[in-house]
Amino acid sequence: MFFETPDGTRLAYESYGRGAPILFAASWALSGDMWEYQIQFFVERGYRCITLDRRGHGRSDRPSDGYDLDASADDIAALIEHLDLYEVTLVGHSAGGAELARYLARHGDGRVARVAFISAVLPFLKRTDDNPEGAPEAALRATLAEFRTDRPKWFAKQTQIWFATHLGNDVSPALIDWMLAQCLATSPWATARLFEAAFHADHRAALRAITVPVLVVHGAADASARVEITGRRTAALVPGSLYREYPTAGHGLFVTHADELNDDLLAFIKG
Repeated sequence: MFFETPDGTRLAYESYGRGAPILFAASWALSGDMWEYQIQFFVERGYRCITLDRRGHGRSDRPSDGYDLDASADDIAALIEHLDLYEVTLVGHSAGGAELARYLARHGDGRVARVAFISAVLPFLKRTDDNPEGAPEAALRATLAEFRTDRPKWFAKQTQIWFATHLGNDVSPALIDWMLAQCLATSPWATARLFEAAFHADHRAALRAITVPVLVVHGAADASARVEITGRRTAALVPGSLYREYPTAGHGLFVTHADELNDDLLAFIKG
């Protein structure tokens, strides 16, 4: 299914099941298909599951602009309004979590029941005087240079680290190839621009202002968004948040720890 945003971009979304709505925001460079192991679980338990392919990703249009987090948040708002969703649970992974934080900051929580930040690139990745734990700008520039030189090689290097297979997480070569294919099918322009936008976005004030219930889930072995500068700090900033940390999980915990994640999400929604 498709809908059109106010700027004329055609975005793809999918909706399964009936009941209380859950909107899943995908990771950077991945489409809504990444949530395969969550959708079936929640539909079978009476929920409506909605996924969005952000612009430049999956089956959506690939315009030249709109890859900042404000535009992403506005696209999410447009989908929520298009479907007329209320009391929706928002679940975002990695950059999808950052987009949801920006959505709440720009559009408020009038339609939102709760939000879950999964391996989210929050609260602020860039190193500054008041954020000395962050990564230097040079690290971002080096990654962008690798994209320009050999983007498939960069993604291929991340696969084992992404799933933390060195800790015994069982991920088949076929599943890794499937995930890699999703990343490489994403617009190269969108890949670079969203990566850059997420790196520079400061969500600290927005996180402190959240008033709906929040679940933060992160892997202790996450090499893409190190837990000490992301998950733990996010949980500390959000008033009354619930924090879950998986000792053997990397960034791709929605696959490697799907059962544990699904159970935690379900308990959070029911709670």
